[in-house]
Formats: sequence, C-alpha cells, structure tokens
Amino acid sequence: MPMTDDRIVNHKDVSMDGVLVQEMIKGDRELVIGLTRDPQFGPCVMFGLGGIFTEILNDVSFRIAPLENRDALEMAREIRGHKILDAFRGKPPVNMDILCQALISIGNIGVEFEQIKEIDINPLIINGDKPVAVDALVVLNNSHLNI
Repeated sequence: MPMTDDRIVNHKDVSMDGVLVQEMIKGDRELVIGLTRDPQFGPCVMFGLGGIFTEILNDVSFRIAPLENRDALEMAREIRGHKILDAFRGKPPVNMDILCQALISIGNIGVEFEQIKEIDINPLIINGDKPVAVDALVVLNNSHLNI
C-alpha cells in the first residue's frame, strides 16, 4: 500500500494527490530512443546517444516502422558512438536483445496508435547490461484524439 508523508502532500502552498517515489538509476551510458511521425513515411523509430549528447552530437539513426530485429541491430551499429554498447572499463556489453525489443516495440506503438505524434525516451540509461527508461515524453496528435 502506498504511503505518503503528510508534510509533503499537505503543504499549504501545494495541492497534489500523492507522491511517486522511484528507484534512482545510475549508469555511465545514456541512450535515446524515440518515435516521430513523418508526413511522408509515417512512424519512424530513432536511436542514438542520449542525455545532453543527443543535441550536442546529433548521433542518431532512423528507420521506418515496423522494425524487425535486424533493423534494430543495424540502427544500433550505425551511430558513430556505437562502441558505447560494447563492454568497456569493466562494464558488460549492453543486452542487445532487450535494446532491440525496445526499438521494435516503439515502432509497433507508432504503427498501432496513429494518435501518437512522437515519443522521446531520453535518457535510456544502461544499468548493468540492461537499458532502463528514466524519462519519457509522449506527444499526441490532437487531430486524431477521440475524447
């Protein structure tokens, strides 16, 4: 059963229903995965270096959804910083099965739900050998909303 601290939830200047506490994820490698809906090609999956490096280095790869495993592997290997996925400094290599499944799933979401305009998961931190979504943004296309 979730518990809340009344000092946080019932502060006189703040109105909220509760507090979400999540595990602190640490990792030395940050990636980004996402989806954008191109007017010509439809849903396209993005993969690249994440965190601040997404904007600074613009080291990303795109594929039209839906993806197959080979597409996801190609995306991972075609970014300039692909060696970040390999073992280094005593860290294990990224679990490519899990990473590929994440890319495939993002593409499937874009194919299945036309109302999703874009998805941005940044950073996707590598914790041990597993990618963990730390922050995500989903933007809906208002013209397709059925409320």
